[in-house]
Amino acid sequence: MNLKDLKNSGHLPTLITAFLYFDVSFMVWTVLGPLGAQIGQTLELSPQEKGVMVAFPILSGAVLRIVLGFAVDRFGAKRTGIAAQGFVAAGLVAGWHWGLPTFFSTLLMGVVLGFAGASFSVALPQAGRWYPPHMQGLVLGLAGAGNVGVVLDSLIAPRLAAAYGWQDVFGWALVPVLLVLVIYTVFSREAPGEVKPKRLTDYADLFKQRDAHWFFFYYTISFGGFVGLASSFVLYFTSQYGLSPVRAGDLAALATLCGALLRPVGGGLADKIGGIRALTIFYSLAGLSLLGAALIAPLAANLALLLLASASFGMANGSVFQLLPQRFSREMGLMTGLVGCGGGIGGFLLATLLGYSKGWTGNYSSGLLIFAGMCALALCGLSQVKSRWRSTWGAVSGARI
Repeated sequence: MNLKDLKNSGHLPTLITAFLYFDVSFMVWTVLGPLGAQIGQTLELSPQEKGVMVAFPILSGAVLRIVLGFAVDRFGAKRTGIAAQGFVAAGLVAGWHWGLPTFFSTLLMGVVLGFAGASFSVALPQAGRWYPPHMQGLVLGLAGAGNVGVVLDSLIAPRLAAAYGWQDVFGWALVPVLLVLVIYTVFSREAPGEVKPKRLTDYADLFKQRDAHWFFFYYTISFGGFVGLASSFVLYFTSQYGLSPVRAGDLAALATLCGALLRPVGGGLADKIGGIRALTIFYSLAGLSLLGAALIAPLAANLALLLLASASFGMANGSVFQLLPQRFSREMGLMTGLVGCGGGIGGFLLATLLGYSKGWTGNYSSGLLIFAGMCALALCGLSQVKSRWRSTWGAVSGARI
């Protein structure tokens, strides 16, 4: 499949602008992670408080993904995206002007940044609705690869904070936010066809279905693992190995880059071999990598294992979204918000586990081991559903399951 296929099958400008929108939104969403060491030092936060601080935007984004998923179906993806990004820009202005003087104020900023994290519920349905079922893994993987924005965070934010102070980083972040907002407003389009507005009770009705539970759980592990690690890497490397925030940011960017860039690879591979088989591979690799990182201390080996874990989680994200449109094509707005909420909860759980593990035991091993166990649970879940999925909706989906 090549660029010509994408252009002829859908609307390439919308796919590109959805990627940019998600990219800059993801960058802003996780900005407290790369700044966590400097903010924590200024406010004299405990390891547990720093863990909660970097995790709180993820939790806020989890809840808001449902809200924006509902708004996308009712008001359209483009209107929803513009409104959410405007709110984020206003929050950045406030943080730039007044700073974050207390731990509570960091949590309030986390709520605002959650609107950026909820962009997931805007970008993916807007891009995916333009393309046929057999291209969903690749298309949603490309749109979702906007999570590469966290790499820019890790590389740039600590350096800007060292040069100008961490408060001014919020001002610098406004530049790409406003630029992409203009591009998105001008070039993105709604997919043809009418989407029936959903009621709030539709979420509850949808969640009564067993398959919705499974997709929620699988994305809790895959995206939760990716974003939880991405938000915690700078704190992890600074406190565990005594690295400077800038050096830790470089290693965080390297570890996160693989997961961000390989998301479409995971979706594309799932298109070829089936999403269930692809997820089995990726969850296995992620769990074993976290287990190794919890037990192996030398920096080089530890970094390699965390890099593999991040890559595996990123590819698993693409694989989940190869399967999701096959099962819930008519409820993609709702389901994107629902499973996105699960992913955010997973990221909050992992980042918080790492913070409390450091505070209680002096290292991060316990948090890593617990999440490795959750990967094992995901593998058990796949073994439970694969036969039923392949013989029911998978048999008529037109894609490999």
